[in-house]
Amino acid sequence: MMAEGSVQRRLAAILAADVAGYSRLVGVDEEGTLAAVKSHIDEVLKPWIASNHGRIFKTMGDAVFAEFVSVVDAVKCAVAIQRAMADRNVDLPDERQIRFRIGVNLGDVIADGDDIHGDGVNVAQRLEGLAEPGGICVRRAVRNQVRDKLPLVFEDLGEIKVKNIARPIRVFRVLLGFAESNGGEPTAAKESALALPDKPSIAVLPFVNMSGDPEQEFFADGMAEEIITALSRYRWFFVIARNSSFAYKGQSPDVRQVSRELGVRYVLEGSVRKTGSRVRVSAQLIDATTGNHLWAERYDRDLKDIFALQDEITETIVTAIEPELGAVERERARRKPPENLDAWSSYQRGLWHLFDDLQRDSLAEAKRLFQLACELDPGFAAAHAELAYTHVADIIRGLTDDPKASLDQAADAAERAVALDARDPGARVALGRVYIFRHAYERAIAEMEIALGINANFDRGYYGLGIALLYAGRPEESIPQFEKGIRLSPRSPLLWAHCMMLGLAYINLEKYEDAVASFEKAIQQPNAAYMVFVHAASTLAHLGRIDEARAMLAEAHTRKPGFSLDTVRSAAGQLGPHSGVARIIDGLRRAGLSE
Repeated sequence: MMAEGSVQRRLAAILAADVAGYSRLVGVDEEGTLAAVKSHIDEVLKPWIASNHGRIFKTMGDAVFAEFVSVVDAVKCAVAIQRAMADRNVDLPDERQIRFRIGVNLGDVIADGDDIHGDGVNVAQRLEGLAEPGGICVRRAVRNQVRDKLPLVFEDLGEIKVKNIARPIRVFRVLLGFAESNGGEPTAAKESALALPDKPSIAVLPFVNMSGDPEQEFFADGMAEEIITALSRYRWFFVIARNSSFAYKGQSPDVRQVSRELGVRYVLEGSVRKTGSRVRVSAQLIDATTGNHLWAERYDRDLKDIFALQDEITETIVTAIEPELGAVERERARRKPPENLDAWSSYQRGLWHLFDDLQRDSLAEAKRLFQLACELDPGFAAAHAELAYTHVADIIRGLTDDPKASLDQAADAAERAVALDARDPGARVALGRVYIFRHAYERAIAEMEIALGINANFDRGYYGLGIALLYAGRPEESIPQFEKGIRLSPRSPLLWAHCMMLGLAYINLEKYEDAVASFEKAIQQPNAAYMVFVHAASTLAHLGRIDEARAMLAEAHTRKPGFSLDTVRSAAGQLGPHSGVARIIDGLRRAGLSE
């Protein structure tokens, strides 16, 4: 036991809680508010703090401060308190609801008898002030400690300057959502709560294959993808990219969940049944914020009418979402669909392999199928564009023994795609990526801007424009492009690449804290490539966090054994003088990577 009056420094997890809008509540009903707050503290906060091995060391009217040995216990307690308070408030009118704001910090404190002081407490109090009513904010150190131990989702609020703290602190908001009671343990919602755009927003979910034939999955996928493409040509829409919509394939998600996770108002879902030369398509449009059905229809057509059917469904959706747009002169989507459905089938199967798996064998199979589609229909621009993409991907992933030959093949395919259809945004992006590797950055930027002029919702266009600007020596301009691509496709299997490139832009600006945050998001993706861990290691080393940097290098070695400084130098060297390779190599040396 510590003698009374003695002073001791220690590391502790601090929970700070207070009542949101306390002065206003007291002004309306002083006695009732004081009684309600005391009841909540006695019946909710104190029991949950005690059951999670915490100790209250200070109370000040509406505020409570507690110390925990374990930061995991502190965060569990915070979530449990907010869950219990949500249950208590559920049947009360707004003016009688009591909502706590909670901040949790892990830091150095000074113990003086039973009281605690110091920055650890002050920061917890500042975090509590940043939290929303009923919400929780934590410092990065807390998030890092609990993210693999508790099923929580965090939103990065960035670095925030707070009163009486010398340096800005990195703040994360816990995204709360509670399931049915499970014995008192808090459970966190899986969704992130993305804000709705300021224009009509829609996600087209993968259509369900009702044919009873697994081989027809590609046909159902192709139907949804064609509708996404057609909707994207309307510049007044915000259309979630194919890769994020297709993250729900094989699931039956609540449309409200989709709305929260993708940040959209409308969801289109449907099914396809193909029998012989006939196809039946059912589709329904839902206001996902309310669950209300806006429109539903069933179409029976001959396969020869498939593209007219896609256009018909798209036009009906447009009118259902914004009836007044029906009077606006619309430019019909200019497309050149292949006459040969076998070519279209090969193309769709190629996309399946390209996006569903990023391994060597899958990429090779995607390339074979795109090549087959081009042979079956030489005028199929989109197939040539994706073929070009696979050749560039071979270079990026180090899967080719002759990068120059691969780049020449990519150029041939991309130029052919543009010649066939200059209005295909995928063709323009494919050609732009070729220009990046040829260090013709201004031409690359021009191609990406043309693509986005055609389709303002093309996430790969923003990604490509960001890369072109970055390697043209304009990293600050590249950042909003990467951010827009991420927003358009928040569940893409290529999300790791978007976040990695955003991190590289920050490295070029020597904003290492921001770079680490981007790499952390990339690392959270299960299919993140080894280079993400390499760049994270370099950045952490620049920040002096050597142990963490070495852990990242170890993880990179498990994904690509035997890589070295020369491997990294060779890969970055293909991208020109603004690749930031000198900073990256310097950081890796500090982390202990050898030549």
